[in-house]
Amino acid sequence: MKNSVQWQTKDINDLLSALNSDIQTGLSEEEAKHRVEVYGPNELVRIEKSPWYQVFLRQFTNVLILILIVAAAISLAIGELGDAVTILVIIVLNGILGFVQEFKAENAIEVLRKMLHPKCKVLRASKEQIIDAKMLVPGDIVLLEIGDRVPADLRLIQSFNLKVDESSLTGESASVFKKVDTVDKDTPLSEQSDMAWMGTAVVNGRGTGIVVETGMQTQFGKIARMTQSVDTVKTPLQKKLAVLGKKLGIYSVAISILVALIGWLLGKDLFEMFLTGVALAVAVVPEGLPAVVTITLALGIKAMAKQKALLRRLQAAETLGAATTICTDKTGTLTQNQMTVKKIWLLSGEIEVTGSGYEPKGHFEVAGEKIDHKSHTDLMMLLKSALICNHAKVQKNNADWEVIGEPTEASLVVSAYKAGLYDDENDTRVSEFSFNSSRKRMSVIVHEKDTLTAYVKGAPEVILERSTQVFKDGKVLPLEESYKKEIESAYKKMATNGLRTLAIAFRRLPVDTTLLEESVENSLVLLGFVGIIDPPHEEVPEAIHMAKTAGIDIIMITGDNADTALSIAHTIGLEVDRAITSSELSQMDNDTLGTVLQEKVLFARARPEDKLRIVNTLKARDEVVAMTGDGVNDAPALKEADIGIAMGKKGTDVAKSASDIVLVDDNFASIINAVKEGRREYDNIKKFVQYLMASNSGEVIVIFLNILLGGPLVLIPVQILWMNLITDGMTAIALGVEPAEKGIMKRPPREVDEPILDRGGTIMIAVLGTYVGLVTLWLFHYYLAKDPQNGMVLAQTIAFTGIIILEKMIVLNFRSLREPINVIGFFTNKWLLLAIALTLGLQACAVYVPFLQSALHTTAMSWEDWGIIVLVSLPIFILTELYKWIRWTKWK
Repeated sequence: MKNSVQWQTKDINDLLSALNSDIQTGLSEEEAKHRVEVYGPNELVRIEKSPWYQVFLRQFTNVLILILIVAAAISLAIGELGDAVTILVIIVLNGILGFVQEFKAENAIEVLRKMLHPKCKVLRASKEQIIDAKMLVPGDIVLLEIGDRVPADLRLIQSFNLKVDESSLTGESASVFKKVDTVDKDTPLSEQSDMAWMGTAVVNGRGTGIVVETGMQTQFGKIARMTQSVDTVKTPLQKKLAVLGKKLGIYSVAISILVALIGWLLGKDLFEMFLTGVALAVAVVPEGLPAVVTITLALGIKAMAKQKALLRRLQAAETLGAATTICTDKTGTLTQNQMTVKKIWLLSGEIEVTGSGYEPKGHFEVAGEKIDHKSHTDLMMLLKSALICNHAKVQKNNADWEVIGEPTEASLVVSAYKAGLYDDENDTRVSEFSFNSSRKRMSVIVHEKDTLTAYVKGAPEVILERSTQVFKDGKVLPLEESYKKEIESAYKKMATNGLRTLAIAFRRLPVDTTLLEESVENSLVLLGFVGIIDPPHEEVPEAIHMAKTAGIDIIMITGDNADTALSIAHTIGLEVDRAITSSELSQMDNDTLGTVLQEKVLFARARPEDKLRIVNTLKARDEVVAMTGDGVNDAPALKEADIGIAMGKKGTDVAKSASDIVLVDDNFASIINAVKEGRREYDNIKKFVQYLMASNSGEVIVIFLNILLGGPLVLIPVQILWMNLITDGMTAIALGVEPAEKGIMKRPPREVDEPILDRGGTIMIAVLGTYVGLVTLWLFHYYLAKDPQNGMVLAQTIAFTGIIILEKMIVLNFRSLREPINVIGFFTNKWLLLAIALTLGLQACAVYVPFLQSALHTTAMSWEDWGIIVLVSLPIFILTELYKWIRWTKWK
């Protein structure tokens, strides 16, 4: 990512001249006002959102919904007011559910705007003043100090130990030391040390910068524009349901016309055949399907919340269950984004430090055994020195521990706290020599009793060069050549293992010592080294293994450097052979990138457009891509991916707003648990779709065959609606909460083009639907034959009740598409058993309650009638389960 003008490559004097500004006086008030008119305010452009009524109307463009609207219109036209009202109620309820979810609008740009620091300190007309950040213009001189958020893109013109946390923008976990030296034009964004980017945070020192870009022209703004330009695409489930809806629409119209035409040609009354056609159209389309899908996904939100994943979109869980590739950020996703001391090397031995993050909880170990740190003189001296030679503060804020200052220094504070060491208010700091990029060391001089002590930390090679003695077993010893080789080997090994290393030393000084750098920072006593890392979440290695078992590829895409990324990848068990940097990636065409993505690689120093390109390349190869992230720089890719997953604790609001799922605990393992939940939801959607289609095909078969036989209507439209919307819908919803099948995470991701109705499902629908249709037809004619003159209402009631009981039998068959019911357990889904009992109770009401008898055209049945229905319904359940048991036994 480059600026439109490469300000970072310009000489400071040329820069001031180009922007017509002055480091001593800044801009005049008049010039600043003029530039606001020219460049506009320093804020992000608001994204235009769809009005609420457009969002609401969009909910009724689904094919299944349109078919229902037509059915309602037809019912109204023929005087079936009750049918029309029932259908419309279902349509409106479904629309409201979808509207509530979608109207939680895409507010990524709004959040980006809020992240800007509202106030900043500038130099105008030779005076320092605090102004609203949106009034900044190119050429303004901005003054920065620790705790500030950078208000615009600045070219630095003064820097005093200035360090900036850019992790939310670049993905680099370590804060960046800033200087004013001009960098080369091809320098990556994360290494442009003479620039301070809008939205990043100053964690140490102070500095002065000149505003070079504002608003949408900043790197922050470019990401906002990129996020805004990404279109929201339909999920795999939405696409499949749309295809299914179109097919059902065609089938319903074709079957209705065919049957009505055949009946009319056979001499049936034209109006009666029109009613029959409407009945068939209603029978073909599972009216309850949109509502059942919506309710099932809504119930999934609660289930996902238990997995520490909050859904911002109904289809998010199901889509995640289909994921074939997870592109994951490193910092804050795989790792905790909390620098932690993990190893301490002393001449007396190496010590492991347990615990992670900024919570001072942990202990010290040698060879896996906990040690008494208080009796370990060398360790306590090193920790004391690291605590004193420090500016960071670590404090508890509500339930979390927060850091004020530089994260690396904070890690030293935390390790000292673990040993029970805290700041000594009796120690008086008399001087300090600050860290900078040329010195690579820092010293704090403290007055302790009758002496002065200099506590020093810095780069290992720098401190070693200035040391003449070492500290071992509580004694100060000369730095012999053998010690020197051992020390060099130790810190190089730490660095090779991906640890950031700092050397700690001290020196006792006479009280009258002249406190100058060269007179203090030599003849040091080397204490040892600390190895610091941004540690992975503890559960990540197991989650990586689970993902591999489930056939899901994991690709790390990070803004951090390649060595650190490779080290973390190997630590967590991610199989990676090499790292590809942004500069290497820019040299690849899309075909080459597609080939590389099939190898064991990770991407380092990645820019936002790199992440976006990788996601698009994967999607072009028909991968279902999940993207995780927590930074501003992740937002475009999060939105473009099939499923965007943001971190809830450490993630920026921008990342959360661009995502579909927010992880409450920032734990990568929660993603894999969420994948399992997503797979369960899709399995269950597939089950109840097939169940509804089997039920409806039974209704179509009985009506169609009866027409061919020349018989009267077996089922009237209002009865079909009662079945499809009330009795079938309730059991379908209960089927939607069926527990996950065993081995669900040992299956590979389903194929992208796998239909909801596959070959096996179609055969099952045909077999079960045919049985339901034939048995219902037999029941109708059996009772009609008993009393041809007056038995029509009873025959229709028996057929109406019989088909419902048959459907409750086959819903038990659909609890698992692979395993027999004795394997999954008959009582493992109590909600389904309750739904069956409730629907049978409602059907009893339909048969015996007078006003329902009138509305549904039914009459009372005897116990013998119920017995006959149950007797002819049992075989379908028993035979299907017997077949599944035989097949399951063979596979097992």
